[in-house]
Amino acid sequence: MDMLRGEAIGKAGLVEWRKLAQGLHARYVVGDFGAAARFVAAIGATGDEVGHHPRVVVGSGHVDLELVTADAIYRDDEGTEYVVEWVTQQDIDLAGRITEIAAEQGLTADPAAVSELELGLDVGSSAAVAPVWAALLTGDAESQGRGTPGDEVRDATVRVPNLWFDEGDEVAIEDAASDAGAPTGERFHVEVYVAPEARDSRIAAVVAAGGTVVDDSQAPGLTVIADQEGNRGVLCVDTSAIPTTD
Repeated sequence: MDMLRGEAIGKAGLVEWRKLAQGLHARYVVGDFGAAARFVAAIGATGDEVGHHPRVVVGSGHVDLELVTADAIYRDDEGTEYVVEWVTQQDIDLAGRITEIAAEQGLTADPAAVSELELGLDVGSSAAVAPVWAALLTGDAESQGRGTPGDEVRDATVRVPNLWFDEGDEVAIEDAASDAGAPTGERFHVEVYVAPEARDSRIAAVVAAGGTVVDDSQAPGLTVIADQEGNRGVLCVDTSAIPTTD
């Protein structure tokens, strides 16, 4: 099944869902664990009908959901096909069904609360180092390149955040770290994906805590922040997939 671009996802009008990283995310507020269990059971039954299910996390007062297709088809500019993890039509359809279930059970969504964490590592050669990180993070060599045309490390059981690589030569890596105010040799940074409506308040909280915006040239999609010691983080928003109701 073909992956869907941001515009197509936005046109689906899923106002209770947000596109973060590779998947569709939603949070529904529940009164207690029993309500959460009933909601998840209904979702499970619907998923059984269509042969597709979300990732589910039950927390205190909420149920978090992620919809993503493990074998979506991506085609590059030359027409070469890759199997990737991404949103497809089956995710859009199931998200709509889940929205209906939530309404039937009197549950409300909190789309601004969704988030996703990934890790980035600046390297000279991702092909050389990725096997080491796949082994360390997941213990499984198959995690390298799983669900991506690159060397990104993704754990099939979602125990650890995805790790992606930004390739460059040693000098460029050191210069980039220095320019961003980071300690020489810093190569890791976190990427935090949030809903579009949560971006400004998240940046305000970072600044109030003593952080600094060091690069907003690609805002609102990407905003680079640094702590007082120059350690970097990137706040990410998928502006291409903002839900519309037209």
